[in-house]
Amino acid sequence: MTTKNLLVELFVEELPPKALKKLGDAFATQLADQLRALGLINGDSVTTAYASPRRLAAHVSHVWLKAADKAVQQKLMPVTVGLHADGNATPALIKKLQALGADVSNPAAAVAALKRAPDGKTEALFYDSLITGATLDTGLQKALEESIRLLPIPKVMSYQLERDCALPGWSSVNFVRPAHGLVALHGSTVVPVKVLGLTAGHTTQGHRFEAAVSPVVIADADSYADTLRTDGSVVASFAERKAEIARQLAAAAAKVGGGCTAIDDDALLDEVTALVERPNVLICQFEKEFLDVPQECLILTMKANQKYFPLLDGHGKLTNQFLVVSNISPADASAVIGGNERVVRPRLADAKFFFDQDRKKTLASRVDGLAKVVYHNKLGTQGERAQRVADIGALIVEQLRNATVPYTAHAKDEMDVLASKVQQAATLAKTDLLTDMVGEFPELQGIMGGYYARHDGLRDGVAIAIEDHYKPRFAGDALPRNHTGSVVALADKLETLVGMFGIGNLPTGDKDPFALRRHALGVIRILTEADFSLNLDAILANAARAFGSMLELWSDKERADFAAHQPKLQDFIFERLAGSLREQGYSAQEVDAVLALRPQRLGDVAKRLAAVRAFAVLPEAPALAAANKRISNILKKAPEVDAHVSEILLLELAEKALYAAMQDVAPKAQAQLAQGDYTASLQTLAALRAPVDAFFDEVMVNADQMDLRLNRQGLLKTLHNAMNRVADLSRLAA
Repeated sequence: MTTKNLLVELFVEELPPKALKKLGDAFATQLADQLRALGLINGDSVTTAYASPRRLAAHVSHVWLKAADKAVQQKLMPVTVGLHADGNATPALIKKLQALGADVSNPAAAVAALKRAPDGKTEALFYDSLITGATLDTGLQKALEESIRLLPIPKVMSYQLERDCALPGWSSVNFVRPAHGLVALHGSTVVPVKVLGLTAGHTTQGHRFEAAVSPVVIADADSYADTLRTDGSVVASFAERKAEIARQLAAAAAKVGGGCTAIDDDALLDEVTALVERPNVLICQFEKEFLDVPQECLILTMKANQKYFPLLDGHGKLTNQFLVVSNISPADASAVIGGNERVVRPRLADAKFFFDQDRKKTLASRVDGLAKVVYHNKLGTQGERAQRVADIGALIVEQLRNATVPYTAHAKDEMDVLASKVQQAATLAKTDLLTDMVGEFPELQGIMGGYYARHDGLRDGVAIAIEDHYKPRFAGDALPRNHTGSVVALADKLETLVGMFGIGNLPTGDKDPFALRRHALGVIRILTEADFSLNLDAILANAARAFGSMLELWSDKERADFAAHQPKLQDFIFERLAGSLREQGYSAQEVDAVLALRPQRLGDVAKRLAAVRAFAVLPEAPALAAANKRISNILKKAPEVDAHVSEILLLELAEKALYAAMQDVAPKAQAQLAQGDYTASLQTLAALRAPVDAFFDEVMVNADQMDLRLNRQGLLKTLHNAMNRVADLSRLAA
């Protein structure tokens, strides 16, 4: 039996653009998966998804007209249950065979056809049967219904059917949008399936305005895309339309000249691809006077409201020209261009109005207004939040001040200036939430604060900090550009994390409404990449202190819960750090070894990992890691042992040699550790391999004599402490 290619298309009203790609991929994948499960396609089959604003389709190659019959063996029951002592079938066996469709008119013959085989400790009866393979019409019907049921529809619509139903005008179905056509072709043959009140055929509709014919007749499965392109003026493939739009955008930008490029936004490109069936990129422009408005505002309004592509010059500055992806291609496009220019002008005028109005009030004059904006019912207002951020920022600066060595007069002046700028930036950072521009475009919070701060004549460092205090906003985003911004950003994220953890608003599964995972990663990046001399436990404790005045208003239970949740926050941060490090290419063993010690200076983690990686390739590493693991296991059983060794009680040559080696090696390793040379510290410890191996070969740790046992355990404790200052080397053991 030969195979043919299959084409299935659902023709619908305009699909939600942000969900189109996902819907198209899911429809094709689910359809193929269902057909594969039914045995109608095999591993050689290739599935191609099609998705345009008004259709979901799938092309599946090498589809059988009928699946192969399948031999199946089913376990029935134990012999003792299915057969009497005389070998005749029990009623239970007869009933089971009847349920499986077996012929039981002659029970003896039916029993004789069964197989006996061991099943664990008992002997069981097995029934061999042949399952008839599914035919394409019944199989596709089932596959299509299941594919529609499993579609990730963001919001389901219910609508009434007009025909092919029990009660026209009353019978209803549920789908993402009303469906108006169904194509199902196996080669050139229509497969007689029905779904959503539609009967499959071989006709569909093309472009609303530019189709050459209506309806568009699809001759066979393989001609679907080409026929839609030529007769329907529709590029059915989402990927092809996206590539064509990208090509046209680049060509239009080159035509404008001056090194211009269309703004790079893959999400916008996907959305526009989902809005057009045959793209046509046009060049438009607006009045240059609007360029006085911050370009972020203009870009956002053009992208978000109009789905336009702003053009940036060679220096990344916005030009007064933009690109429109039209769904029609008239001979004279001037009317389309003019229409889009008229549409965008009021949006830009609104942005200019908001900008002009906002600048009539200073950021400082808006501070009191934050007290009227609720942040969270348990955490107070935005005004209280801003004060906590300022307090946390002050504590961070104080920690940095204490960590500055040597603390010269110049260093003091720098810290005094930093403290002043942090206080000012933290106090004003949230005030742009009260501006008209941010009210219209929440995505601009922080950015507009920076612009308004400069307009108010504030120091540039403060303006930059206000603008950057939300950074990093997403994976791969830049860090704040100055120390002030880094401190305020760190304080802001810590306030959110400590507060939300304190009231029990922890992320669950994929739900993280307050973006706590992103905030934790932001804290990690600032502490590691900015390399602040800050201990994680100290800054978390100081951040919790900033909530002191609020905690006084809480009940005893709420205060107790707040305190109980704080240790979970450090675990949460280290979990995020571990995941981030693995993504960077470090092995799970390396990460586990370093983070097992909970290093509080996150800026040192990279150096510790490099040291562990360098240590792991040494010939002494496996033996020392295994010995370390052995020592850890011994000490777990003797938790009260302290790191104390009496030389008088060192009797065996091997323990004396190990103690002597430690007296020589450990101080050197510790000195290298203190200097931050973690790699050298671990490599120095490698010299202990021989005496450690000899110790375990020749010395009985758990001696009968208590003082000897405790002394040897103390020796191991001392060794364990010396070896595990950079990382827990036992985690490297195989």
